[in-house]
Amino acid sequence: MHPLFHPGRATDFNLDAPSAEIMRKTIAFFEERGLAQLKHDDMERVWYSDFLDFVKHEQVFATLMTPAGYGVEDARWDTWRICVFNEVLGFYGLCPWYTWQVSMLGLGPIWMSRNEAIKHETAKRLAAGGIFAFGLSEKEHGADLYASEMAIQPDGKGAYLANGRKYYIGNGNKASFVSTFGKNAATDEFVFFVAESDHPNYHCKQNLINSQNYIAELELKDYPLSNTEILSSGREAWDTALNTVNVGKFNLGFAAIGLCTHTFYEALNHAANRYLFKQYVTDFVHIRQLFMDAYCRLVAMKAFAVRSIDYFRSAGPEDRRYLLYNSLVKMKVTTEGEQVINLLWDVIAAKGFEKSSFFSMAAVQIRGLPKLEGTVHVNMALVVKFMKNYFFAPAAFPTIPRRMDAADDAFLFNQGSTRGLSQVQFHDYRKVYARWNTPNIRCFRKQIKDFRRLLMLAAPDAEQVKDIDFLLIVGELFCLVVYGQLILENALDLDEDLIEQIFDVLIRDFSKFALQLYSKSSSTARQRWFCRRMIRKPVVNKARHERLWERDIYALKDTYQMNP
Repeated sequence: MHPLFHPGRATDFNLDAPSAEIMRKTIAFFEERGLAQLKHDDMERVWYSDFLDFVKHEQVFATLMTPAGYGVEDARWDTWRICVFNEVLGFYGLCPWYTWQVSMLGLGPIWMSRNEAIKHETAKRLAAGGIFAFGLSEKEHGADLYASEMAIQPDGKGAYLANGRKYYIGNGNKASFVSTFGKNAATDEFVFFVAESDHPNYHCKQNLINSQNYIAELELKDYPLSNTEILSSGREAWDTALNTVNVGKFNLGFAAIGLCTHTFYEALNHAANRYLFKQYVTDFVHIRQLFMDAYCRLVAMKAFAVRSIDYFRSAGPEDRRYLLYNSLVKMKVTTEGEQVINLLWDVIAAKGFEKSSFFSMAAVQIRGLPKLEGTVHVNMALVVKFMKNYFFAPAAFPTIPRRMDAADDAFLFNQGSTRGLSQVQFHDYRKVYARWNTPNIRCFRKQIKDFRRLLMLAAPDAEQVKDIDFLLIVGELFCLVVYGQLILENALDLDEDLIEQIFDVLIRDFSKFALQLYSKSSSTARQRWFCRRMIRKPVVNKARHERLWERDIYALKDTYQMNP
């Protein structure tokens, strides 16, 4: 089975029949609207009420985003089918996907709370077609939760009045509930509460962006709250904020995969049918290399992200490995998506600007994903906390199986404390790499070995640790090790040719970051020595390259074009 999603070949998605039907109906909705209407609505900033009508009629959000026991028949929080839906939506662009994404963020504090009345009311509103919002960030403070100025003040009658502004709140114009983070002015404790966007004391000031999406600046003025609208307080509210982001940011990688897949088909169709200088564009050697790298990066994105699902769904208090893998799905997979778009743009050149193309929309939209739900820098700062235990303190864990089963992932709403990240342990990555004895994986293992020796014998000193740029490069090298590991756990059943070609790309990336680390003004002589050892050339195999081109890439020519 080909690893890339294809609307015309999608069958059961490894889902139960009702869930697969949701995916097929979603594909049909977009294909029946067609590319011209999709582009028109994007360029004219048309609110996607038709999509939300479809979601309501088919009970899509109610089924996919309601935990078991609260909602409609077949409702459960099933991360596998959620990620399939992310990829399908992303395939048709990020505007309709975004209203789903920020609804999920808004639902997180509700489903994590102990407020059963609000949970049951939320399930009813989902069934009625409601969307939701996550009121976390503020204009002056961004996502600096400590500095939040939104406050609730006791009114002397056993209730509260909420006052303050929130900034960059997706769905803030029409959200049934806005899960809002602030402080209790009387106790200085953090608090989460729900506000309704149609309340007269809720003021939606403006849409902050020029888009179909509505990203609100909003203000609460003496907004009345009862205890029944409080979701969580104190440390629980703090943990809820971070744990909600743990859930929501996972979506971004799958949206990137869908978006890049569509652009890949469009770019290949254009290039393979364009005849220049007495040959087709795809006959040029450099064009084939651009497609090869784009394809390998795209398949690697999906291979890593799909395997990460298994760890997310199997997580528990004693197994928190998902915290590393989720961060990479958000950070690494989305930045790889940018790379894919860049490579394809070098192929199609001016065509990528044409208003009738899907590409012109995707090339803009892909830039947002690495910057949402925590920047790359924020997520990298999180990732490096896991590095010591990953390399030097592995632990024994049972093998995590593939998790495509129809189950409710209840742990995601009971993740517990967000402390202790440096204590999280991982299974031994070396055992995974040792299962493969192909030329490029042997080469990559040597790079990893030298990086690990650098960390042991030439670790960053106190001043280098304060240099965020230095730490980011070290983090990039670490991420490549984790990325390669989960790719080799091979959730997509990739064959050896494709695995080898993917690692051709990863070896070059590893060498690039090693050179960057070598070139830092603060790098020491010993660090530079290890960096030189990490710079390696992948093992080139022309026959493998040709097989992949004919079988996996060129074979996709003219197999998909969105309805006009």
